[in-house]
Amino acid sequence: MAEPIAVSENDFDKEVLESGTPVLVDFWADWCGPCKMIAPSIDELASELDGQIKFAKVDVDTNPGIAMKYGIRGIPTLLVFKDGAPVDQLVGAHPKSAIKKRLEAAL
Repeated sequence: MAEPIAVSENDFDKEVLESGTPVLVDFWADWCGPCKMIAPSIDELASELDGQIKFAKVDVDTNPGIAMKYGIRGIPTLLVFKDGAPVDQLVGAHPKSAIKKRLEAAL
């Protein structure tokens, strides 16, 4: 089963911006209730779309530079990157079906 990988300011460029496949980046924090609500959906989608889309998680508390760079003002925020640039964004807790639909559009 594929699972989202934790990325930090040290490996964000390599894992996300230089990825050959689209990447969903989940900006979250441990204290965030809605982040915990969508985590199971993100894990399921990581398995369902394994090999098509890479899934990454960025803890905004320990990696504030990445959050600032991409203007993350509320969490959870899901950013979809393709060819090194953000192409879609979802802010707040969304149902799995809505997240999946946006991801399929990025493929």
